[in-house]
Amino acid sequence: MSVSHRFTRTAARATAVATVVAAGSLLLSGTALAHVSVQPQGEAAKGGYATVNFRVPNERDDASTVKLEVSLPTEHPMAIVMPQPVPGWKVVVTKTKPAKPLESHGRKITEVVSKVTWTADGSKVGPGQFQQFPLVMGSLPENTDQVVFKALQTYDNKEVVRWIEEPAKAGGTEPELPAPVLELSAPAADHHGSGEKADGKGAGEKDAGEKNGGHGDKKESASASDDSDTTARVLAVVGILTGVAGIAFGVLAGRRRTAA
Repeated sequence: MSVSHRFTRTAARATAVATVVAAGSLLLSGTALAHVSVQPQGEAAKGGYATVNFRVPNERDDASTVKLEVSLPTEHPMAIVMPQPVPGWKVVVTKTKPAKPLESHGRKITEVVSKVTWTADGSKVGPGQFQQFPLVMGSLPENTDQVVFKALQTYDNKEVVRWIEEPAKAGGTEPELPAPVLELSAPAADHHGSGEKADGKGAGEKDAGEKNGGHGDKKESASASDDSDTTARVLAVVGILTGVAGIAFGVLAGRRRTAA
């Protein structure tokens, strides 16, 4: 077998393997992207506020998505839920009364958002496309590691896909139509009034500085200002003396030329 023939066979095998791998990757990624999901835009910390995106892919070849309904969990009501306008979509916010009033920034909240609905109004999610629907929400619950939302996706052929199945537990099989899940991270340090600062200084050092009224900084500033004033004065005096010397030298030179 010639060297060129071997190279041709080897290249053909490599191409075939690469094709199979690529096809498998596309299949797996397509499966993952087929679900309605929620992703944090930034940090979704317990007890904090976050901007989240409900990502809606179109998994039909002959229909377009024209409506999305997202239900918020009643067991974890949130005082603030605000949708961001999406061009070409009309949004409707549905509210309900919580089991007990919530407190937010000193105000008592007697109504909370239970559902947000986006309906196509000049736009739609066509085959091979996806759309994101942002919400600002908070404060996020502190007694759970995740928030489960239930979503209904409606197509223009009247088909409704119900993404409402609870997420699988560790080691379990993923449901066919899983509900969107927002994973929560540990509370931010400043949420609980931590005295630690980004530069590593603790609250004690900060308090000590505040008790001194910042006099140390003021003294340093005053000292720097005095040094600058002194330098400026010295330079001014030197400039004046230099000018006087120049004038005197000019007068003497003129007299010598006159005498000559």
